[in-house]
Amino acid sequence: MTDIALAWNDETFSADLMLTAGAIASDDGMRTAILISLFTDARAPDDAELPEDGDDRRGWWGDQFAADAGPQAGTSNDPNRIGSLLWLLRRAKITNANIQLARQSAEAALAWLKRDGVVSAVTVEIEVQESEGVRRRLAIGVTLDRPNGPGRQRYDFTWDASIT
Repeated sequence: MTDIALAWNDETFSADLMLTAGAIASDDGMRTAILISLFTDARAPDDAELPEDGDDRRGWWGDQFAADAGPQAGTSNDPNRIGSLLWLLRRAKITNANIQLARQSAEAALAWLKRDGVVSAVTVEIEVQESEGVRRRLAIGVTLDRPNGPGRQRYDFTWDASIT
């Protein structure tokens, strides 16, 4: 699978197109797919508490055209939904329960990899990073077991969830 490469910036907690020799770089691995899955804002369920004032439940507009027209189509449980609900934890306190919610959100966002046969297993690890003078942030580790080709691949990201 070849994608346009996105590069994750640990300082700005964002991704941007990657250039190589002035041209848009490509990614033959899974890093870009993982970035899009984790850091695109999935639509929040109607009963979810939003982290900011207003009623913007976000979500990718293309989700309404998902191929699956099953009973979950268009809902937050739709298996074809793009993105994760990590954004709902943006202002949450770091608690064991919220760390578990972050793990569950990441696992749900990456479940398509196994469902579509891209990998045989996905493992998500969430860790709180702290250092003096730096706001606490989450470290997200994703390990993929590929059914063919190179066995295990590990991807690491830090995410500034504004968790206090």
